[in-house]
Amino acid sequence: MSVEGKVALITGAASGIGKRIAQVLADNGAHIAVADINLAGAQAAADEIKQRGVKATALAMDVTDEAAVEAGVAKTVSDLGSVDILVSNAGIQIVNPIDKFSYADWKKLMAIHVDGAFLTTRACLQRMYAAGNGGSIIYMGSVHSKEASPLKAPYVAAKHALIGLAKVVAKEGAAHRVRANVICPGFVRTPLVEKQIPEQAKEFGISEDQVIKNIMLKNTVDGEFTTLDDVAQCALFFAGFGSNALTGQSLIVSHGWHME
Repeated sequence: MSVEGKVALITGAASGIGKRIAQVLADNGAHIAVADINLAGAQAAADEIKQRGVKATALAMDVTDEAAVEAGVAKTVSDLGSVDILVSNAGIQIVNPIDKFSYADWKKLMAIHVDGAFLTTRACLQRMYAAGNGGSIIYMGSVHSKEASPLKAPYVAAKHALIGLAKVVAKEGAAHRVRANVICPGFVRTPLVEKQIPEQAKEFGISEDQVIKNIMLKNTVDGEFTTLDDVAQCALFFAGFGSNALTGQSLIVSHGWHME
């Protein structure tokens, strides 16, 4: 199992989970296309990746913009030679009870998570099929791909949808040796999660420490957050797996927050 010499396009890779996945794949010999809506951040991350001895390119990509996605995937192939791995990681979080959730916020969150996954998948599959070298599609799901939490209706719906999408891609891609899988992390202390702590404290009328202890880490086996490395190592595993034996699957990385 290896990603040596492969080209990985990672969305939302200027920071957080996406950036760490980019670093880990690069450390294992993959060339990296750093895609992010923040081009300056993407360029800085790509420059850092190059210091690891591999090629890298930066892409300004709004994953909800069809033209931007097509242009970014085309630039990946032009700059790096192919696209062998897609990590669909870009995401946001908005918390509110359903009765107070604006339709605009619902559509925004669904567009980034679900429409973005579709658009990047379609563009990458077209190149993977044409090249005939197989490939790996990896979606960033969540423990919320498996169960629900209050205040997160569109997020939970979107993360469930990614599992369905992965299963279809696995079936359609098999003849082309393209695999599709989903990583389902527990709470990782990224800016996305940090933002939720005071929001949930306010909504539930509890302290921020109580949000962490009684909501975010309550169901873990050890009271620990999932780490960036925990998630990145799973991405490396999925990206480098050599056959269709591992496709259409979801792997929960959550310190036992959710078990199946």
